[in-house]
Amino acid sequence: MSKSVGRLIGWWRVLVAASFFFHGLSSSDKAPNYSFVHNATTAPPTSYYDYIIVGGGTAGCPLAATLSQNATVLLLERGGSPYGNSNITLLSSFGSALSDLSPTSPSQRFISEDGVINARARVLGGGSCLNAGFYTRAGPGYVRDVGWDSRLVNESYHWVEDVVAFEPPMREWQTAVRDGLLQAGIVPNNGFTYDHINGTKVGGSIFDKEGNRHTAANLLGYANPQGINVLLHATVHKILFKTKGVARPQAHGVRFVDAQGVRHTAYLKSGSKSEVIISAGALGSPQLLMLSGVGPADHLKSHNISLVLDQPMVGQGMRDNPMNAIYIPSPLPVEVSLIQVVGITPFGSYIEAASGENFGGSNTHPRDFGMLSPKIGQLSIVPPKQRTPEALAEAIEQMSNLPDIAFQGGFIIEKIMGPISTGHLELQSLNPNDNPSVTFNYFQEPEDLQRCVQGLQTIEKVIESQPFSKFKYQGISVHTLLNMTASTPVNLLPHHANVSTSLEQFCKDTVMTIWHYHGGCLVGRVVDSDYKVIGIDSLRVVDGSTFYYSPGTNPQATVMMLGRYMGVRILRDRLESQ
Repeated sequence: MSKSVGRLIGWWRVLVAASFFFHGLSSSDKAPNYSFVHNATTAPPTSYYDYIIVGGGTAGCPLAATLSQNATVLLLERGGSPYGNSNITLLSSFGSALSDLSPTSPSQRFISEDGVINARARVLGGGSCLNAGFYTRAGPGYVRDVGWDSRLVNESYHWVEDVVAFEPPMREWQTAVRDGLLQAGIVPNNGFTYDHINGTKVGGSIFDKEGNRHTAANLLGYANPQGINVLLHATVHKILFKTKGVARPQAHGVRFVDAQGVRHTAYLKSGSKSEVIISAGALGSPQLLMLSGVGPADHLKSHNISLVLDQPMVGQGMRDNPMNAIYIPSPLPVEVSLIQVVGITPFGSYIEAASGENFGGSNTHPRDFGMLSPKIGQLSIVPPKQRTPEALAEAIEQMSNLPDIAFQGGFIIEKIMGPISTGHLELQSLNPNDNPSVTFNYFQEPEDLQRCVQGLQTIEKVIESQPFSKFKYQGISVHTLLNMTASTPVNLLPHHANVSTSLEQFCKDTVMTIWHYHGGCLVGRVVDSDYKVIGIDSLRVVDGSTFYYSPGTNPQATVMMLGRYMGVRILRDRLESQ
């Protein structure tokens, strides 16, 4: 082994890591002047609307913008605005929002019962403000199986893409990954496309060519200003139901609390088409249903919640697509890039990549180390249970003394489709700001594990390919890279030595999230095919909590599309009834 390779491995053992991506949250450099966005402290004690949407995220923003064209809409977001926050807006600051653990952070960390560190959005625009920005559609088979109208789906995607989607600039490192995938047999080369097609492609990005993020919050630019009111820092505590004098429970309003702790109540206007629509995400939507008395009777009773409807499937069918990664230090400088290229394999594994020195921090945050931050949790020099202020300060000082080359390189990751393995969600408290308890049961099903192994085998071929050779130290074998990656405390699970001898064990030991978790309010179990909550009137759920499987390689495009799609369908139904 050469001295340079030896030094690199030494630096790695000090650094022990790097980190990863989440799809969702952010917005463009110039903040739009939305006259209809206000702090919830300005809200009156009581108000009335045709539609009340809980959650101003990836689905809630396009849904609200669409409904406002012919109705009055209240959009309630528990977080703040993404605008003016460079940690959200700039590609060069990617990861800084995720490593912000403050109470006002746009990202709220949670740890699943599996021991995997995760995050949920807490900002207008939702996950589109936090993620790595990849934009790609669901495949036609997915659309067909769900039962959506393909023409309206296509129109809705275009509506979203006109505002937030861009073709990313392809530079040397991403090009090497693309060509390596092709040499590894992930063919054909499908070029640049938003479509989900087997082979290797360049997908879209919600970052423009200047590196500015465009989020679901930008879709509020479509809204009718006279028809919409968006309230920030508005935490919904409960959906209100009529249970007397009606055949079955009927949603008729919500109770929310502003940043000063003052309670407000918003009611639906009279009329059979007025609705409360929950778009609070895969954790927030089932959580709010349970807090409002809709869920498994025994579980709600254990929290002294008055039962509105015994619905045992609320919180069931939770899924998170497991992600595993290999970090490849590079002898050459590499560009800053997030997800641009994807290999869509025939065996159900998706190969993606990201690179650049922003994993070690940006010029504006040189001491925070971005996605390599000891604070972030995904990949860190300090194990999660040992992150005292003193330990974090010592780790940051050690990292400050490392040469720039220690941060030079990139990740190639694999994420499995589906997944098949499922878990569940339960309340931990009556506070909607607290995270619920969630279990995903990663790799419980053997087919999920096999897809991970095949994905890693494909990554190995890419690393060893001729097109990628100049970005890999020749003295470091793939087995060494696997063991280096496995040595990082990426989760709270026990780790095994020399996992390069068993890719199955590597998958289990190094499992992370790519923030594509979904389920908890599944179609056919909690909601019907029109996303109406089964057994309750005037209540829908429209977001990723309704998905059985994650759409395409990355879900944000489809979640935004769904908001627009359902907004159009709901308005059509409203107008036809008049």
